Amino acid sequence: MLIKTTARAALIAALAVAAAAAWPRAASAETVLRIGMTAADIPRTLGQPDQGFEGNRFTGVTMYDALTGWDLSSADKPSVVIPGLATEWKVDESDKTKWTFKLRPGVTFHDGTPFNADAVVWNVDKVLKQDAPQFDPSQVGVTASRMPTLASARKIDDMTVELTTKEPDSFLPINLTNLFMASPAKWQHFYDKAEGADAKAKSQAAWTAFAKDAAGTGPWKMAGFTPRERLELVKNADYWDKTRVPKIDKMVLLPMPEANARTAALLSGQVDWVEAPAPDALPELKQRGFKLYANEQPHVWPWQFSRVEGSPWNDIRVRKAANLCVDREGLKDGLLAGLMVPATGTFEPGHPWRGKPTFEIKYDKPAAQKLMQEAGFGPNKKLTVKIQTSASGSGQMQPLPMNEYLQQALAECYFDVQLDVIEWNTLFTNWRRGAKDPSANGSNATNVTYAAMDPFFALVRFLQSGMAPPVSNNWGFINNPKFDELVKKARQTFDPAARDAALAELHAASVDDAAFLYVAHDVGPRAMSPKVTGVIQPKSWFIDFSPIAMQQ
Repeated sequence: MLIKTTARAALIAALAVAAAAAWPRAASAETVLRIGMTAADIPRTLGQPDQGFEGNRFTGVTMYDALTGWDLSSADKPSVVIPGLATEWKVDESDKTKWTFKLRPGVTFHDGTPFNADAVVWNVDKVLKQDAPQFDPSQVGVTASRMPTLASARKIDDMTVELTTKEPDSFLPINLTNLFMASPAKWQHFYDKAEGADAKAKSQAAWTAFAKDAAGTGPWKMAGFTPRERLELVKNADYWDKTRVPKIDKMVLLPMPEANARTAALLSGQVDWVEAPAPDALPELKQRGFKLYANEQPHVWPWQFSRVEGSPWNDIRVRKAANLCVDREGLKDGLLAGLMVPATGTFEPGHPWRGKPTFEIKYDKPAAQKLMQEAGFGPNKKLTVKIQTSASGSGQMQPLPMNEYLQQALAECYFDVQLDVIEWNTLFTNWRRGAKDPSANGSNATNVTYAAMDPFFALVRFLQSGMAPPVSNNWGFINNPKFDELVKKARQTFDPAARDAALAELHAASVDDAAFLYVAHDVGPRAMSPKVTGVIQPKSWFIDFSPIAMQQ
């Protein structure tokens, strides 16, 4: 199966190329990298991006740092958590709800003000402390749901902070990779100048102004911003990690949600790099000398089932049948031109969190049909299911063609699949509202890809009953006491080997329960001009743009 370039797609591509032709070319002395993103808009720039992990990739880890970060220096080894703005951390042995973080000395924000413990407390309070002047409700959803146990921050001295969690949580250092440090002084400058009827209105005005002229501590600084059109970043020559000072002068980020439009812009030379090129264009890209990068990511492309009362997915026979009715190898070799890894769970064999599930996820249509017949369905009685998905987006791969493939495949196992296609960022927002919310439009499954880099992201936020909306991403309101027991066991285990064993048990239990329709792991395909050099495609959603260079 190949993606057909429709008249609409061709028109979008032509418009994208025409618009791109008007983008100013840089002076020959300045090196510029132009990237076509899958997002329909520039991810938020104020410190806590939206647009999922594509937001973190482009406006998070570029302009900002967190206390902890990801090692993105290798294409061969899994990315692991490393020190960021904190150089070391430890949990209190007598009270495992308290952590001490030592901060990196000599770091300054882009506005020249110092990074210190006061800045950490300020940034924690911006998403947790509702009576703080800088508290911003719009940043809470994309932040607090990713670190739900963090309760408060307290300054010990200028370079030491104490973080307190609501319960013992060994995942905290990993979760903190999502809390980016914005400049309190820069925000205060805008707040002091802001007009508004009250402090809340002034605060919102200050954040709006900050988003247009942001200041973090990251290797890239904001230079120009036009919402929905472009974001220009320039290198931070004074970045604290001298090994990661960018090698190019400027990076231009351009929203291009349609795969054919991105590919056309690359082929015409209007951009240098595109995320997720159209799979059917790969032969031409290769023939014309463009580079293609791909690497298996800690990522799952699923259907997440509703488990509320009346959901068709409450029958485990139906959930298992869906998992057995998909020819993942056919999806890989046909539609996606090899750019995926078939998923048999969140983790594949060999991963320390895989465990030993007894339900084997594979393509077995007769077994799937038998399960559906046992559940009361057949050729003359189809089961109607409705899936909410997007037309593009971070990690979504090729969502429309992939869901149409599943629609056809599952039809052979007596499913009548209906698709509710909405804009990516809307889908991502709905993900935190849950299956019971009107935003679900009656859907009983959602297709939002998820990161599997750490225990919370990969398992806990979906399987623990307490993570149901609005707390986090248990969209379907799963409520399984066994899952809750294993989550608690893993979270409160600080010995790495014992924690891994508990997580493996949790993962195996989720596969045996067919908690999701597991379809694919992304490989993060990127296509780019041969002029782009120094690219390291890590086993991660993220990528370090610092070592990348451009040949003149």
